[in-house]
Amino acid sequence: MAIPVETFFLTPEGQGTLQARIQQMVAEGILSGRFQRGEKLPSSRKLATHLGVNRITETLAYTELLANDYLMSRGRSGYFVSDNAPEPPRFAPQSLPEDRIDWDTVIAQHFAGGTRLEKPADWARYRYPFIYGQTDPQLFDHANWRLCAMQALGAKDFAALTQDHFDQDDPELVSFIARHTLPRRGIVAGPEQILITLGAQNALWLAAQVLAHGRRVAIEEPCYPALRDILDQSHARMAAVTVDDKGLPPEGIPAGTDVIFTTPSHQCPTSATLPRARREALLKRATEIGALIVEDDYEFEMSFLKSPSPALKSLDRDGRVIYVGSFSKSLFPGLRLGYLVGSAPFIREARALRASVLRHPPGHIQRTAAHFLSLGHYDALIRRTGRALNERRQALEKAVRKYGLEIAGKGAHGGSSIWMQAPEGVDTEKLALRLREDSVLIEPGAPFFKARNPPRHYYRLGYSSIPVERIEEGVALIAAALARPGGGG
Repeated sequence: MAIPVETFFLTPEGQGTLQARIQQMVAEGILSGRFQRGEKLPSSRKLATHLGVNRITETLAYTELLANDYLMSRGRSGYFVSDNAPEPPRFAPQSLPEDRIDWDTVIAQHFAGGTRLEKPADWARYRYPFIYGQTDPQLFDHANWRLCAMQALGAKDFAALTQDHFDQDDPELVSFIARHTLPRRGIVAGPEQILITLGAQNALWLAAQVLAHGRRVAIEEPCYPALRDILDQSHARMAAVTVDDKGLPPEGIPAGTDVIFTTPSHQCPTSATLPRARREALLKRATEIGALIVEDDYEFEMSFLKSPSPALKSLDRDGRVIYVGSFSKSLFPGLRLGYLVGSAPFIREARALRASVLRHPPGHIQRTAAHFLSLGHYDALIRRTGRALNERRQALEKAVRKYGLEIAGKGAHGGSSIWMQAPEGVDTEKLALRLREDSVLIEPGAPFFKARNPPRHYYRLGYSSIPVERIEEGVALIAAALARPGGGG
């Protein structure tokens, strides 16, 4: 690894000759531990130019350091920190200064401590990771994504990366969403009605800040836990409406509700799909009470069993529905790229809020995604992923039947998880901890519920990141744990 030339500088108040000061500068870097053994130093010519000194002076300094075994020379490769260079002194660890601030009182608003879906950082080392939201790297098209990233770095696209676009998004990505992605959901929208976000969660945060701050909102029960945290931070007054096997019941939405948050195509976490008649009833109910609707249309691309239902937004005739989409689930979670679709006045406010926080998502990521989408790689990836998920789902359903486990909800269109129900009295949080000892990961269901005393016997099995050949073995271990006294808890 080469040490950047910018690391070196001569202080004006330094004492001694230039040669001695350069020697001291390099030696201090080694003795302090900033320069490690084996690291390459800048060439004498490059360092002399950077420091504004004669090259002969620089060369003499390097020669002296070489003689004292601070540096070593590797032929034409240049100078490196010597393998025998003095090691930096080891100091006893010092305690941090005492913190005398009462942070509980000085913090104006608390964000830590919300409901989180815990999963180990090292989840990939588990043999049976039935967790949601992680992708199988074997399915992703690394080669074409890399080519698209290189294309986005090319001279033709360089201006899109280097200019300050302030609050604007990549026009190619916005155009693709408007012309290709949204029409598949039955949605017609212009560029002024689309805003790129850092994933669906960022889109939900923007919608909550603009629409729900201090207002009355209806959410699904159970629902995506991070949404409740977002609405808590927005000081929204939440009413949780229990979903059934067809999703959110419109008649359960209280009068006086200002905003309704829903996942109609693929309810989180039960996977229930709102039928056409109920979608129309939901829109009618929202109109009656004067409420807006925020539709989170996550995972619609994973409809491998049958075609997805048209989005709720496609039935909207008066601009009442705000639509949230994401590429993070269908591409890879680390991408953090989503979008909001809504009436121009709403998007204008959401864009201004986003600009005050982060201006816009990185231009290189937006342009890379635009190339990946427009060149057809995304559609090919979705087809390949759909086939793999279908195979895994069939294996999971077969294993669940074989070992007598109970499905609470699995969705009619596909997806990448199944909502499960353990026998009454089983605490699936304790069950999950017990299963980790067998290298099995499951997701307890309690965090999805707003209720103070949520049911403890639900859990979710994701199948996007587990190889198909391990599914039955993993389900067998879950069944065995449930069969133990106390249900594995």
